[in-house]
Amino acid sequence: MATIHDDPPAAVRADLNSLRAALDADIPAKAADNLLIASWNIRSFSSLTRKWTASGSDSPKRDLRGLRAIIDILSRFDVIALQEVKGNLRALRDTLSFLGDDWAFLMTDVNIGDAGVSERLAFLFQRSRVRASGLAAEIVIPPEQLGASSPNVLREQFVRTPYAASFQRGDATFILVTLHVLYGGDEADRLPELRGVADWMADWARRSNRFHHNLLTLGDFNIDREGSPGHDAFTSTGLTVPDVLVNRPRTIFDDPDDLDDDKFYDQIAWFTTGRRALIDMDLRRGGHFDFMPHVYSGLNLSRTSISFRVSDHYPLWVEFGI
Repeated sequence: MATIHDDPPAAVRADLNSLRAALDADIPAKAADNLLIASWNIRSFSSLTRKWTASGSDSPKRDLRGLRAIIDILSRFDVIALQEVKGNLRALRDTLSFLGDDWAFLMTDVNIGDAGVSERLAFLFQRSRVRASGLAAEIVIPPEQLGASSPNVLREQFVRTPYAASFQRGDATFILVTLHVLYGGDEADRLPELRGVADWMADWARRSNRFHHNLLTLGDFNIDREGSPGHDAFTSTGLTVPDVLVNRPRTIFDDPDDLDDDKFYDQIAWFTTGRRALIDMDLRRGGHFDFMPHVYSGLNLSRTSISFRVSDHYPLWVEFGI
């Protein structure tokens, strides 16, 4: 049986070389004065077929070839919020084994509710670049804030409880809050969770800023587009998506030439004014990373097929100067 530590076949090496060159061109290098934060919904990040290229009869379709591409992308960032980590951790374990002892993770337990579809939320981080600074918590809404009469206000707990963890790099201390908002039958089903996280983040930012803790939220918010009801609910208390992430495709199925019709599911956002604004962290740049031209070359796989091997979402990232 092949392992993640084996030398890959020539075709896989060629893909990885192409991927690394694209990463070098698109993602800033790690430096003493920067911080690289990413968010990635990796489709059903769960088990793994330990072959370099899974065949049509193999299950799952995620193979060593796809996982090596995922690992190369993850390694370019200091801390990554991961969504859709599942109960089976084989792919995550192989990822950590390949990255080595300098990498660690924090993770929730499996969500056992039907709507939560057995998902976990996780943070993967490079310990020589950032350190976990103590806080790890799932966000629970106080009972007195639930049950409001408005249809757009959260009446019950989040389907997939948001997960928060604090980190430090240099003088910058920051709390990351990641979540995967309920998709539901239509956009109206998402509004209570989106408004709930906006209210919670605003209150927490006011409290956290007093202790020079920055607060950012990132993950899959299932927002249709800027100006949609979901976007308006998410930004209603001042959360701001930086311009560098606007009009960026979020999934491999988006048409980069027609972003008016595309979904802006994934976001990284924070408050930019007043006492809630970031301290000791200055935005430099950001974007998404398109891995599609650099994976499974020559195999004539559909985008759907590749989505199960790598992901249907692009990683979203920002660089801060510190």
